[in-house]
Amino acid sequence: MYDEILERLSKSDFRRKFRLKDADRAYILSKGFEVIKSHAHDFIAKRIAPAVIKNDGKQTPMKGHPVFIAQHATACCCRGCINKWHKLPKDCELSTSQQEYLVGLIMEWINRQMG
Repeated sequence: MYDEILERLSKSDFRRKFRLKDADRAYILSKGFEVIKSHAHDFIAKRIAPAVIKNDGKQTPMKGHPVFIAQHATACCCRGCINKWHKLPKDCELSTSQQEYLVGLIMEWINRQMG
């Protein structure tokens, strides 16, 4: 389902530089995929889904959690990137299905990184 977008993202010099580090992998293994997925849901719901985000473009750190790395790798880091890469509108709240799409993409990228 995500093959096409992941292929397009892999051609971006900026997006393809993101990789999980050993500490990220260890964190994922210690917490489990369901916990990481719940973190992704939470981050997307609170930082990405609202119609108005006061710090849009700066709300996703570049490190500190595997989901943050995945958000940048998959262009799910801010509404501008989401609009550019995923064609979702910027100025309205993301629907549940749109949020599920983003979380699914993040988790697919993480799964592929984990091997």
